[in-house]
Amino acid sequence: MNKKPVKSLLWEKLDNNSVRCNICYNRCIIGPGKVSRCLSRKNINGEMSLNTYGMASSVAVDPIEKKPLYQFYPGSMVFSVGGWGCNFNCKHCQNWHISQNTLEHKGYYLTPEKIAGLAIRYKCRGVCWTYNEPAIWLEYTIDSAKLAREKGLYTAYVTNGFMTIEALDLIAPYLDAFRVDLKSFENGFYREICGVTGGKNVFKTTKHAKKLGLHIETVTNVIPGKNDSEENLENIAAWVAQNLGKNTPWHVTRFFPDYRLDYLEPTPLETLHKAEEIGKKAGLKYIYPGNVRSV
Repeated sequence: MNKKPVKSLLWEKLDNNSVRCNICYNRCIIGPGKVSRCLSRKNINGEMSLNTYGMASSVAVDPIEKKPLYQFYPGSMVFSVGGWGCNFNCKHCQNWHISQNTLEHKGYYLTPEKIAGLAIRYKCRGVCWTYNEPAIWLEYTIDSAKLAREKGLYTAYVTNGFMTIEALDLIAPYLDAFRVDLKSFENGFYREICGVTGGKNVFKTTKHAKKLGLHIETVTNVIPGKNDSEENLENIAAWVAQNLGKNTPWHVTRFFPDYRLDYLEPTPLETLHKAEEIGKKAGLKYIYPGNVRSV
């Protein structure tokens, strides 16, 4: 299928025909013929090209609560779209088969126009970019979100929050909800578990999303022995209360072993009880335990 060329955003030329991507805080330097760590960018003759524009790995019609977004159009169905690659390499990723896939041109090509049309056909109220990190699809999500908005659909990101401020500024005018993972308050967790440095930048970008007026809900997947200390959970809860507001939902979800953390045990339910109490003590009004039937 012939695809309309799309201009890459937020990149700069460097010496020796290399380029730097400025969409996330990895700020990859990409040599000629090489791809970014997220797989979505490729350097062709010193020019940035889009390696995965429109190449969908997954589509589904979901309840918005599955994202999880509990206070954003509750009870509605959302058209969910996922791509290939990720700017993280999380050891516990449940979608590792698409987020860590290195094969180009898999899946199928889904135009922005098609996304809006399918959402309406299946009686969805909105569109959500999810399953892998949507920011690495920045140009595609902007094009798609513009069309979705024109059709009266809401738009949502399910994100790890590692996108730069300048990237968020580009998508924000067409984005309604920012469902963000606050994985840990410690940079060491992001280095060990997610394979990135400067993980605290997630909090900076999330604070900016609040300033821009996006609906925000936060998620912390609580992993035994990794980010479940009282100090870490207290720091996250306090930060949410102080910087996003006490009405901001905090989803504390149960970890289940997967990918390269398949040797760990699931999160004990008492740990989620502890997190819930910590959130209440910080003044948060909406704390939702997740990945459990009842706690």
